[in-house]
Formats: sequence, C-alpha cells, structure tokens
Amino acid sequence: MTPFIVMDVLERANELQSEGIDIVHLEVGEPDFDIPAIVAEAEVAAMKSGITHYTHSLGDPVLRQTIADFYKTEYGVEVDPECILVTSGSSPAILMTLMILCGTGDEVIMSNPGYPCYKNFTLACHAEPVFVDLCAEKGFQYNIDEIKSKITDKTQAIFVNSPMNPTGTLIDDAVFKGLAELKIPVISDEIYHGLAYEGHTRTILEFTKDAFVISGFSKRFAMTGLRLGYMIAPKKYMRALQILQQNLFICAPSTAQKAGIAALLNAGADVENMREIYNERRIYMIERLQKMGFVIHTIPQGAFYVFCDARRYTDDSYKFAFDVLENAHVGITPGIDFGTGGEGFVRFSYANSIENIRKGLNRLENYLQSIYKH
Repeated sequence: MTPFIVMDVLERANELQSEGIDIVHLEVGEPDFDIPAIVAEAEVAAMKSGITHYTHSLGDPVLRQTIADFYKTEYGVEVDPECILVTSGSSPAILMTLMILCGTGDEVIMSNPGYPCYKNFTLACHAEPVFVDLCAEKGFQYNIDEIKSKITDKTQAIFVNSPMNPTGTLIDDAVFKGLAELKIPVISDEIYHGLAYEGHTRTILEFTKDAFVISGFSKRFAMTGLRLGYMIAPKKYMRALQILQQNLFICAPSTAQKAGIAALLNAGADVENMREIYNERRIYMIERLQKMGFVIHTIPQGAFYVFCDARRYTDDSYKFAFDVLENAHVGITPGIDFGTGGEGFVRFSYANSIENIRKGLNRLENYLQSIYKH
C-alpha cells in the first residue's frame, strides 16, 4: 500500500503546532462542526439506558428500517432493510464489498484522480486496480467508452464517487446510465450526499439494483468520530457480507446506531444549516484561489473541496504542499495523493471556519507573492 499523504501532511502540521506554530488546516476532509445536538442527546441517552451491548450483526433493525425509509423519501427508491448492513464507518463497507467480489488477480476499475484508499483496499484483497484517467478540461467526468476499453474477463467492479473526492464533481446522469448498462457491479461511494450546492445528487440505485451503495453519517451529519456507516447490497450477497461482519467487526457501535436514527429522523435542519455555511465558504475560496492564479477547471458542486491546477507554481505537488506548510503554515493536500492524474494539482478543504480560511489564504497569497514573481 501507499501512504495516505494527507495524513502525512496533517501529522507534520500537528508537529509544528506542538512547537507553538499556528497552522491553518485546509488539508483535512473532516467537518469542523460538532454533531447536531439532537444526535448527541440520542447517543448519551443510549449510553445511560445501557444500550452498550452487541447489536444484530447487520445493524439495529430500527436503524436499517430508518435508512430504507430515508431512501424512499430522498430518492424515491425502494430498499429492503434486509439488504442493509450497518458498519463502523464506510471504510469497512468498502473493504467487505471488495472481499466478496474479488479474488487474487481480479480487477477493479476506478478513476484517476480519485480517492486513494480505493486502490489500497483493492490491493488488500489481492486484486488489481485499473485506472481510467479523468480529464480536468472535461469536468473530471468518467467517459463510458474509456471504461469499456478497460473491461476484461477479470473485471469484478467499477468504483464511482459522487460528489467526488477530491474534485467535488457530481457525476452526470448519462454516466450512471452507462454504468448500469455494463452489467458489472458498481460500487457507488455516496458518503458526501447531503453536501451538494449545484445540481442534484443521484443514487446509483435509481439506475440499477446490481450495485453496492457505500454511505454513512460522517460527512452529512458531522459524525466522523462516531464511526457509523452502511452499505446497501444486492440480496444474494447479504449472507456472505454478514459472515464477514460477524468475524471481522461483530457489529457497529451500539450507541452510535441510536444516534444515527436520531440523525436521519431529526437532524435535517442541522444538515441544511451546515450545507449553507459550506456553500458560503466554497464561493469565497473559489474567488480567492482564482485571483491567486490557481486554475479551477470545474467548479466543485459538492463535498467540501476545491481541486486546483497549481502548475503555474509547481510540477511537484508533494514538495509544494510541504513547502506551503513549512513556510506559510497552511496545510493543503498534494494532488499526487489522488493518483498520477492529480499531479500538478492541490486540494483545499473548506471544512474550516471562514475566518480560518481567510487567514490561511492570506498567508498563502503572501507566500506565493514572495516566492513566485510571475
């Protein structure tokens, strides 16, 4: 496996902070909001009530039904609660999906650039990642013909991520339809649903049932530390997934599952408030970065990232990110973290207060003006 470089940046940033240096974090993909009060109350109430034991391995039946109801309301799709597996965050869901689909030497198609852990999860299952290059000038959208050209008799799955990390792109409906027609299982990472500012998020289940939805509560509800995710899978895979869950993870945290029920039922207004604040930050950050000379080939429509073309300043995004951290004291993520297709780019996160974003961008601008005279 390769390192998750953003964590290397974060850890170095924390070392500098321990030395008394003020760092502005624009690298971390984690909401800066506390969990909604109604969610915290549900978590505390569950603990006080003694709901601190193992749950059903597939997850609390009430939570699974609530997720199914949510998909009916949010997307108009019917989901069988028996096809839902609640997990300790979305990462175990990705891992278990690949474990049941892949054997040694099988292939999994994914985008370049894209979320770096997809590749490493695939390698952990002794399968091979196969990359489809995305073009910045074409909005970082998948091209179905290019995906078709990568399919072999070893292809077991195709990853799609919308809204996408690192670009904030929403996948076009035509791409979803094209993926559905390929008759290959789609692993649709929908963790950033609820955080869209332009356009409308679509679940893969609107286009095909032969798919694995990966989602959770970390981004939409700012519940990263509660470690609560879920997957929706075709019925024929559920027993195999349950066996994996029983052996590897047993169940998701019991109190977090009660908090998840409260989030889905009662935290909609909190999500909308966070979304509006993120959008204000997004607009501000885009304007400032463009004025600094960064090129934004596609305006981010969702998540909380801006993926910028920094080739005016560097052809080594890793070195550039650490130079900025050491000299401007601003944490940013090098594009190479997301694959070779991200080289020359850097990712900025607006999951921080507008005051900190302003301070960080002021520092960055001053640093660039002092180093780069063009």
